[in-house]
Amino acid sequence: MTDSQDIEQQAAELRHVLNEHNHRYYVLDTPTIPDVEYDRLFRELQALETEHPELQTQDSPTQRVGAQPLPQFSQVKHDVPMLSLSNAFDDVDVNAFAKRIKDRLGQTDQLAFTCEPKLDGLAVSIRYEQGVLAQAATRGDGFTGENITLNVRTIPSIPLKLQGNDIPGLLEVRGEVFMPKAGFDALNQRAIKEGTKTFVNPRNAAAGSLRQLDSRITAKRHLAFFAYATGVKSEEHVQHTHGEMLEQLRHWGLPICPENRVVANIDACLSFYQDIADKRNSLPYEIDGVVYKVNRYDLQDALGFISRAPRWAIAHKFPAEEELTRVNDVEFQVGRTGAVTPVARLEPVFVGGVTVSNATLHNMDEVKRKDVRIGDTVIVRRAGDVIPEVASVILERRPEDATSVELPAHCPVCGADVIKLDDEAVARCTGGLFCQAQLKEAIKHFTSRKAMDIDGLGDKIVEQLVDEKFVTNIADIYQLSHPKLASLERLADKSAQNLMDAIEQSKKTTLPRFLYALGIREVGEATARNLAQYYGTLEKIESVNEESLQQVPDVGPIVAEHVYYFFRQAHNREIIESLCQSGITWESIPLSTASQALQGKIFVLTGSLSRPRQVVKEALLSAGAKVSGSVSKKTDMVVVGADPGSKYTKALELGIDIMEEEAFINHITDLGVKLP
Repeated sequence: MTDSQDIEQQAAELRHVLNEHNHRYYVLDTPTIPDVEYDRLFRELQALETEHPELQTQDSPTQRVGAQPLPQFSQVKHDVPMLSLSNAFDDVDVNAFAKRIKDRLGQTDQLAFTCEPKLDGLAVSIRYEQGVLAQAATRGDGFTGENITLNVRTIPSIPLKLQGNDIPGLLEVRGEVFMPKAGFDALNQRAIKEGTKTFVNPRNAAAGSLRQLDSRITAKRHLAFFAYATGVKSEEHVQHTHGEMLEQLRHWGLPICPENRVVANIDACLSFYQDIADKRNSLPYEIDGVVYKVNRYDLQDALGFISRAPRWAIAHKFPAEEELTRVNDVEFQVGRTGAVTPVARLEPVFVGGVTVSNATLHNMDEVKRKDVRIGDTVIVRRAGDVIPEVASVILERRPEDATSVELPAHCPVCGADVIKLDDEAVARCTGGLFCQAQLKEAIKHFTSRKAMDIDGLGDKIVEQLVDEKFVTNIADIYQLSHPKLASLERLADKSAQNLMDAIEQSKKTTLPRFLYALGIREVGEATARNLAQYYGTLEKIESVNEESLQQVPDVGPIVAEHVYYFFRQAHNREIIESLCQSGITWESIPLSTASQALQGKIFVLTGSLSRPRQVVKEALLSAGAKVSGSVSKKTDMVVVGADPGSKYTKALELGIDIMEEEAFINHITDLGVKLP
């Protein structure tokens, strides 16, 4: 063997030995050599690689020291999105989670779950190719993260090369980078000595350390890592449960939280939660709850996802951090849907790592229930670590001049009446057509396809029109000019003209569409159609009282009150008059008995219909029917076209009436219903 081969073999052996000791020290927590011996071996390898740079490899322990600063992070697109989790805050939420799972799966058997402490750190994705760490990224927005490969390589507990002979060609590992409590304390002590800024909590310290442009700084921070999931991977190894997957990751040398458990049912999950809560303060790292996951992968696949969270997992959060402070004032904010929400202005207080000066009071029912008054000393809580809330009042500290909180009679933004229905918690502004707080959402709804159908007037253009003050209420849409539209960003001359044409075309509409477009609370397509067919004209709808409105099919006391108050607002009527004066017209509606032919019946459409689905839907709505997107026991009839799908199958299973499209059209025609 030549000298060069000897040196190459010596370097390989040193790398193997050092990686093995890293694994024992950081992952297994069972070191077998003292630090001084490890340091000696490390320096020996470092000297060899310095003298023979060609021997240096990506998985060498010497490559954890950090590299030159990066000008900026590049972006990494996640092949499999890194989703967030839904939260549970008490046993009721957890049991509801379990019930939803069983209901969806249609089974009553006990379900096994994995229980994992919810680490308070930063989620990352680490990609291994042929067993070697190739790329690491932050979660980012769930779809695209930042490339932090160089920084992740400095974390001792993350193997640069996986162990074993059965390593997959591609493996993406998901997990949490965190800063242990001891490392956090040492970091802040050093910062105090150096006169630099201290970190608020371990999570912020971990996030700040991991996102350093200079990975040499990251290397000096005491970061650690626990793996808890996989993303994309080649198919050499198939695990059937989450617990098996975690054990396989441990086999490949990845650190797994030692507190993880597989339990038999949801009651055992709650017991685990209590156990881990009891030992929370003694753990060497911060956690803010427990994550429960359905253990079997086939059941996870069957449950799927909702929005950006899996149905098969939930984070059971620990009680939020709390602190005492004073309520200096209570103001009311108006949301984009008109909700009028009380907000407490607080004496600033440090809670859960941030300074809090505002807290939500949710609604007036909560204000009354908690008896919050201006001047009170209150317990403020960071609920779910997101929105601070006033949890309770310390009555013993109430001053004599404490002032009660009253719901304003008029919107603080537009001055319209504020109403709160007896059976609703939320109070709302009734100035939907002119309230600036609601303007953008009002325009988006007014111009949507099922309303006035102004093609080309998308969200971004609406944002610009309002921000530029080209539109201050929905009637201003019909006063827009070509030059104004052409001046908007990304709207060229031709696009501006197309939008002008679409606005002009929208003026010819129907009374149901117009009513729906107004955005009256609780008035959907069907209710708008029922109102139009019952009264025939807009003028009658504007003038009727609540008792009369309740005679309309499907209009109860709540909807009647919303409609009545909407048309009582002078500004709303002024804008409606402006809209009509701008040229919006519709054909008169004959009051026909056909409008009640299918009153209250629920229909589902499936398969390829010979007519546009919207046309068939409008025919059903015009006859007083409802059209649903799913089949249930409440469904009255399923109308099928060519190649019907799962809705047809479910209708057969439930014994729901099924009718072919042509037979159905003949049937409703005989009832006096005409297709639009």
